[in-house]
Amino acid sequence: MHHLTTLDDYSWPTCGPCGRQLHQDELGRVACRLCQDRADNALRQLPGPSGLYASLAARLTPGRGGDGPVVSVSRTAPLPVRLEPLSLMARGGVVTILQAWLVDWHEQLGWRHPRWEGDLQQQLDQVVQALRINLEWAATEHPAFADFMQEISSVVRQCERQVTGERAERPIAVACPCGTTLRVTVSTPGARCRGCATQYGRNEVLDLPLAHRAAA
Repeated sequence: MHHLTTLDDYSWPTCGPCGRQLHQDELGRVACRLCQDRADNALRQLPGPSGLYASLAARLTPGRGGDGPVVSVSRTAPLPVRLEPLSLMARGGVVTILQAWLVDWHEQLGWRHPRWEGDLQQQLDQVVQALRINLEWAATEHPAFADFMQEISSVVRQCERQVTGERAERPIAVACPCGTTLRVTVSTPGARCRGCATQYGRNEVLDLPLAHRAAA
């Protein structure tokens, strides 16, 4: 016997990163165009001589900020290097994260792995350009676009905090129905549960109960 699907059983497709319902002209995409634009805006903040990546150099040494002078503390003892901006600038930081995503996209498309040329700043500029060129495809078809957007947004926020001196957002512990605790911030674009692999959009993850309340 065939069972008819009623309208009550139908769920309108939603955007992976933010969880909102897709518009008619967005059906079939994994992410809405608003989230695609957000990812593009995040990427655009990184490259170039005045971008966030280049601006991290001014935060490497205490006493130096923006274009201001270095404050001399001692004639003999060198000023300690700030480790957080250094870790973002070095190999394994921002550039490596972006390159790993571009390699993944090339594999998804069946293309050869990209080649990296020049210093880290030049490689950063190149990989950002390549990601932006293929962003429409990724937001339409890539199954892990929500993860990409979450990681890119996190990287940009880290760079912004190091450049501006802003304190890191305080994480909030929320509970997934499966019992796993997720740590998010108020500006997180979404999160994937490690326990059951459920992908939550921004509004959905912020609507989850606080972990300590759920356990009470």
